[in-house]
Amino acid sequence: MKVISVPSTPFPGQKPGTSGLRKKVTVFRQARYLENFVQAIFDTLSGQQGKTLVLGGDGRYYNDVAIQTILRMAAAAGFGRVLVGRDGILSTPAASAVIRKRQAFGGIILSASHNPGGEDGDFGIKYNLANGGPANEGFTEAVYQRTREIRAYHTVEAPDIDLGRIGELRIGDLVVSVIDPVADYAELLESLFDFERIAGLLARPDFRMRFDAMHAVNGPYAHEILERRLGAPAGTVVNGTPLPDFGGGHPDPNPVYAAELVAALADSRSGLSFGAASDGDGDRNMIVGRAFVVSPSDSLAVIAANHALIPGYAGGLAGVARSMPTSCAVDRVARELGIPCYETPTGWKYFGSLLDAGKATICGEESSGTGSSHVREKDGLWAVLYWLNILAVRDTPADVIVRQHWQHFGRNVYSRHDYEGIETGPADRLMDGLRSRLPQLAGSLVKDMRIATADDFAYTDPVDGSRSERQGIRILLDDGSRVVFRLSGTGTEGATLRVYLERFVADPGCHEVPTQEALAPLIGLAEGVAQIAALTGRKGPDVIS
Repeated sequence: MKVISVPSTPFPGQKPGTSGLRKKVTVFRQARYLENFVQAIFDTLSGQQGKTLVLGGDGRYYNDVAIQTILRMAAAAGFGRVLVGRDGILSTPAASAVIRKRQAFGGIILSASHNPGGEDGDFGIKYNLANGGPANEGFTEAVYQRTREIRAYHTVEAPDIDLGRIGELRIGDLVVSVIDPVADYAELLESLFDFERIAGLLARPDFRMRFDAMHAVNGPYAHEILERRLGAPAGTVVNGTPLPDFGGGHPDPNPVYAAELVAALADSRSGLSFGAASDGDGDRNMIVGRAFVVSPSDSLAVIAANHALIPGYAGGLAGVARSMPTSCAVDRVARELGIPCYETPTGWKYFGSLLDAGKATICGEESSGTGSSHVREKDGLWAVLYWLNILAVRDTPADVIVRQHWQHFGRNVYSRHDYEGIETGPADRLMDGLRSRLPQLAGSLVKDMRIATADDFAYTDPVDGSRSERQGIRILLDDGSRVVFRLSGTGTEGATLRVYLERFVADPGCHEVPTQEALAPLIGLAEGVAQIAALTGRKGPDVIS
């Protein structure tokens, strides 16, 4: 096997964001662009000779080409084996499960998660460590520095591998194992949940569910687990074939982009009792009851509160963790359970050290991501099965379960307003302006609301002591309400401003007040403090979730 060194020069801006490097497909298709970044990953690693790499993605446009390129580069880098999902498919949580079960050296996941796909859409790549979780900031920063100085990438001459058939092939000394992308993951989930009881629920004539895979990676997983292993009727899974452009849709499971599912659950004629959806790479979820969308923050709290009903968690939780913008609903559950609740920056990598150290069992982010110590990624189907297990045991509709939770713990009324594709200049000026005014905001009165404290969230990891600064601006009112401002790190062009709004309501008589109505004073405060319209030209958010 002859290794070929191909001269190259650095590309600007190959700095990984919250979860890997994400750019437009047109950017990745530039000659040497993908190769430079992959080579930077391999150059940052040490000890990979003869070891196993896991490789796969969400099936979006350009995945197939990228996988063949990476296989040849992995052979040149000295890996002994690459485990790649059949047809190049591996959901993000499944990739984590495979890395952990097969004790792989690490993995490369090709996905831009919930971002749109297609020839003019988005593409992404990230490296996961041997624990199955996303690489930490130290590693990604080293990769970025390497991209700025790279002068060549290394590959071998070899024809494309047939990824459509399970089996072993070779590229020189490298063994390429094409594996069933679902088997290891399904086996893991079966060890956590009461499949017999869930199957009984799905067989009941008075219970019908719909799972919308959004033409994304979880289609094959849902067909196998929900319809084949659990016996849900054929047709339970819709939009179940992964497509390179996600069928022209936006594979983000929220009430805007999964409006058809929400409408079906609101229509009594549909006969549906329960609905769920997942995103492009299968790590996010949306839970829908009859005419009732469960907010991700409430879902996390309900999951934690009902852990004793689930076989894999009945022994108790070591702790829970949430990202800072996620509502404080799960904090109240943790207090009642007498377990710690950790508040981290946004990004699943921050949960990894807590999970590895045994400090947390269940984690969640408000952006539709929940998961546990079974893998080191958030996990869409895991959350759906968790809810189905709760429904099967409690024999209570999802909307009633949430309302009963509010009765017991109070309701954290919560919403996120997204302003997408803002020019980076105005977005940065907005955030910088807020930071400069933080000392004046604390203790001030805005629209008859008293601001108790205002800060720029910083986090010190309780396990390794690492420090993360400038993770989002928090405005906390004296009644416990919160407004949080943050620029998202998952987009590929411009900036997405996320404004998180939260108000605690203890009085059950006020729990049914519509969310945006209940939050109207905070919405006005956010606009007044940040001057969103004046600085961005936007009259309102693009997405409300």
